[in-house]
Amino acid sequence: MLPEFPMETSGQIFALLSSLLLLTFPRNAKRKPALHPTGYMENSISYSAIEDVQLLSWENAPKYCLQLTIPGGTVLLQAANSYLRDQWFHSLQWKKKIYKYKKVLSNPSRWEVVLKEIRTLVDMALTSPLQDDSIHQAPLEIVSKLLSENNNLTTQDHESIIVAIAPLLENNHPPPDLCEFFCKHCRERPRSMVVIEVFTPVVQRILKHNMDFGKCPRLRLFTQEYILALNELNAGMEVVKKFIHSMHGPTGQCPHPRVLPNLVAVCLAAIYSCYEEFINSRDNSPSLKEIRNGCQQQCDRKPNLPLRLLHTSPDLVSQEATLTESRLKPVIVTSNEIHVEVERNNTANQKMTANVGNDSEPNLIDCLMVSPTCSTMSIELSAQADRILGCYVEILKMLSDYDDWRPALASLLQPIPFPKEALAHEKFTKELKYVIQRFAEDPRQEVHSCLLSVRAGKDGWFQLYSPGGVACDDDGELFASMVHILMGSCYKTKKFLLSLAENKLGPCMLLALRGNQTMVEILCLMLEYNIIDNNDTQLQIISTLESTDVGKRMYEQLCDRQRELKELQRKGGPTRLTLPSKSTDADLARLLSSGSFGNLENLSLAFTNVTSACAEHLIKLPSLKQLNLWSTQFGDAGLRLLSEHLTMLQVLNLCETPVTDAGLLALSSMKSLCSLNMNSTKLSADTYEDLKAKLPNLKEVDVRYTEAW
Repeated sequence: MLPEFPMETSGQIFALLSSLLLLTFPRNAKRKPALHPTGYMENSISYSAIEDVQLLSWENAPKYCLQLTIPGGTVLLQAANSYLRDQWFHSLQWKKKIYKYKKVLSNPSRWEVVLKEIRTLVDMALTSPLQDDSIHQAPLEIVSKLLSENNNLTTQDHESIIVAIAPLLENNHPPPDLCEFFCKHCRERPRSMVVIEVFTPVVQRILKHNMDFGKCPRLRLFTQEYILALNELNAGMEVVKKFIHSMHGPTGQCPHPRVLPNLVAVCLAAIYSCYEEFINSRDNSPSLKEIRNGCQQQCDRKPNLPLRLLHTSPDLVSQEATLTESRLKPVIVTSNEIHVEVERNNTANQKMTANVGNDSEPNLIDCLMVSPTCSTMSIELSAQADRILGCYVEILKMLSDYDDWRPALASLLQPIPFPKEALAHEKFTKELKYVIQRFAEDPRQEVHSCLLSVRAGKDGWFQLYSPGGVACDDDGELFASMVHILMGSCYKTKKFLLSLAENKLGPCMLLALRGNQTMVEILCLMLEYNIIDNNDTQLQIISTLESTDVGKRMYEQLCDRQRELKELQRKGGPTRLTLPSKSTDADLARLLSSGSFGNLENLSLAFTNVTSACAEHLIKLPSLKQLNLWSTQFGDAGLRLLSEHLTMLQVLNLCETPVTDAGLLALSSMKSLCSLNMNSTKLSADTYEDLKAKLPNLKEVDVRYTEAW
């Protein structure tokens, strides 16, 4: 590898190099004089002073020397070996030529000459034996400076220069000023063939290799403008779709891990820019707390923010405020850009009144959420912003269609990365709904779990698109779909049901009343797990279930299960039970339905064919303390259910089962465990350490043939 000449700081060759022998003789001296070494360099030599550089080839010349011709004489530079001498030779030649091109291109006279010099410069960079980033970057920076200082170029000149430097862009990012020039070309001539033929490989390289747009924001801006230029072509979004597909590749797995996060970063920045005017006016806007507790009077704030709040009740105003007539009238902040009208019913008013004394900032969804019976929100964007928004939301929809990209996309969109102005925009949330549906339909837990909030008090897509959320426009269909998939995999099922009962019981009952089977199942589970404490609420749920055929049938099944459960848990029966080898889930269910097992403490299902499905029967055994699942197909889903209900379990054998960290982590809630066998499972060392820290009574552990062993 031939690096750049090591003595090239500030355009000079510096003195006092211990390995550099300097020999001088007059310019007119004969070629074979007796050489008189004069020591090491004491004064630096400017690159611009070097007239010529040659390798010594005459007979009896000193080994490994370069001859530099300078005004007044000649200097010999002696290297330690031929490799180092060649490095110096090529580096000096490169530096000498690059100074020449800087000078020529700094004062252009005729553009046909300039174009010829640029092509020569590019050829020199491509043919140089030196391998260093600056070899290609230096010509790009020279051209970038040339373009920034000359604004009178014609379109043809622009395209000729872009084509001339195209070979250098194949393996190098364009510098910032050049990115600005490319952006301008994309905006002014989106249908130019240069955009397709030259810019496409440049943008592909940026998306594949860029590590941080924060360090080079103009690369991101150039990528945005390039995509918008593609959207201006006749085929429009079809061209953009083909470009996205080319970035993913023809196989089912994208080979470039940086492409997706870079594309998402470009989309988020572009969508953010659509609402930038509204975001910049936040200083004069009502705060989130003010929106919930009642906005200030019109005279107290500058009328810049395009927001309109309609107060329909004195309860919306702080209890400490004086309720004057002006407070009860609609507070209107004039604008011709955004119009938001909010009316709340008495329930919402009471909720807001209860929080009046709380000085903490309310969360986003609370401030934007309105009663589903009365809410209107509309944001008007400019035509250009509307086109940008439509383009980049479509790209997010395209990204969500790729199975291998969907998990990473879901994690990148959690927590919600969009500004509150976008979430208040009906068009945006309606278009983005397709992406959320794709997450809700995906069976993988790492995808649909991203619908939930990252932590308590931070709302996620589940809350935003649920009935009562600002984005709900389908009477709860997406909400029901999200609940169905989350209930199928969420290991905190009981906790999730409790959160639904506290926050979404009304929507659940409404959808159940309309015959939605998922919501009927939810209400039945709430009754079965004793989630609802209030008797009146329980009776209302029962009435709701009995109002539809599907609800009535499932409620009757629930009653039958409850009767069987009482019989099963009646004191009596054996204390130890072992199922025969090859028994199935159906065999276990049949056995447990045959009598009372209220005294059962030790159950062995070792070497049977039971799966996680049998967990529904195991959680009905109140006295169970020891459970042997050795060499069964019992998996993570079953462990999650056991961890919620069998909190008194003391001994658990999971040897040679398909459980993974996802299920084993759930065992941390089983504080009574004192013996745990995880031999030959997919246990990791981190999960093992976590379990040891959270299970204080754990004394006997078997982790042989695992990563933790």
